[in-house]
Amino acid sequence: MAVLSYNEITLKKVILFNDEPCLVLATHVFRKQQRKPVNITKLKGLKSGRQYEQTFHVNETADEADLENKNVTFIYRKGSEYWFHNAGKPAERFMLTEDFIGEQGKFLKDRSDVQALVFEEEIIGIKFPIKVELKVTEAMPAVKGNTSSSALKQVTVETGATVMVPMFINEGDIISINTESGDYSERMEKA
Repeated sequence: MAVLSYNEITLKKVILFNDEPCLVLATHVFRKQQRKPVNITKLKGLKSGRQYEQTFHVNETADEADLENKNVTFIYRKGSEYWFHNAGKPAERFMLTEDFIGEQGKFLKDRSDVQALVFEEEIIGIKFPIKVELKVTEAMPAVKGNTSSSALKQVTVETGATVMVPMFINEGDIISINTESGDYSERMEKA
């Protein structure tokens, strides 16, 4: 486990703080007049989801969290339960809740492989691909004269999620969606 000095606590690092791994969301190192420099950070607890503001002084250090990535396969969703198994080991099943998975879960396709973030043998997060390609299963046909580029309509994709898309998208098209924002990205394949 690496020990980070105050100025090595930088963006996207994961440190141990309040007994949990915390993602560094923002940092600002500066010095006030005759004083020693400090690093003002914003942290997000990867277990609790809580946000912290923490100032690290010159003589302070933080332990970098030992995180592992593990490949897991998403099997299916049942209500608010998401069922997975360890990659290549269908017998090793486990369930994560909707609260744990978050908004991005609605873009998970059955039998898709994702990475789980593991801390001390416990899964603390799922890494989603930034973009996913999903098939449009329901779309209202575009109304003639309403196909301007700014007009949007709602469609349903194969995972059951709804997305706002341009009018020219039809049922059967395969579209790319940004899982972080939930926005339509582009049409990958025309039906």
